[in-house]
Amino acid sequence: MLYLFDIDGTLLLSGGAGARALDHVFTHRYNISGAMRDIQPGGKTDPMILTEVFENFLGRRPSQAEIDDILAAYLPRLVASLAESENFRLMPAVHEALDFLGQQAGVLLALATGNIRAAAHAKLEHAQLAGHFITGGFGDDSADRSELVARAIERSEAHAARRIAREDIVVVGDTERDIHAARACGVRVIAVATGSASRERLLAEGPDAVFDTLAELPAWHRAQPRSRN
Repeated sequence: MLYLFDIDGTLLLSGGAGARALDHVFTHRYNISGAMRDIQPGGKTDPMILTEVFENFLGRRPSQAEIDDILAAYLPRLVASLAESENFRLMPAVHEALDFLGQQAGVLLALATGNIRAAAHAKLEHAQLAGHFITGGFGDDSADRSELVARAIERSEAHAARRIAREDIVVVGDTERDIHAARACGVRVIAVATGSASRERLLAEGPDAVFDTLAELPAWHRAQPRSRN
C-alpha cells in the first residue's frame, strides 16, 4: 500500500515561516509589502501562490524565469524563518501514525505536496520527519496538484520496481484540493481536519474517510482488506 502525504496542515504547521520568507523576497525584489497578507495558501502549489501574488499586486502572471528566481531566493529565507519560528509545530499523532505505517509490511510512504522539493525537505528536516518518505511529487513538478500526485505515484512505482494498484494508493491531505487531486488520479483519499478546511467542508467532497487527527490512521489501516496491507 502506498500513502502519499501532504505536508502543511497535514503533518505540520510552520508557524507562518513560509509566508514570512516570501514576504521578505517580494519586499526586496519587487518593493511589495505584505505580499502574502491576503493569500490563502491551503492546498495550493508554490507556483500557484506566486502567480496569485503577481496578479494581486502587479496585474500580470509571472514568467517561469521570475518564478524560478523568486523560489531560489525564497529557500535560504525559508530555512532561516523555520529556525526562528516560535509557532512551528507538528500536527497531533504525526510521529505515532508514521512510525506505525513504517512498521507495516508492504507499506510505502511518499509525499504529495505543493511545496517545491527543496522547501518540502527543509520543513521535514526541521520537523525531523524526512526519513519516513521514499520520494514524492512536488510543486516544482507542476502547478497542478493532480499532476504532482501523478508524479509521486510514478516515482514510488519506480522505487518499488512494480506497478501499484490504484486502489492501494491513498492520498492523505487536509484540503479539498487534495481530495480533487486524488480523484483525478483514480486513487483513494483520506482527509484530515487539522488544516484550513473544516470537517464539514471535507466531508462534502466525498473522501474515503475524514479524520479529526492522524491518530485515527492506524485503526483505519488495520481495517483494510489484508491484500492491501
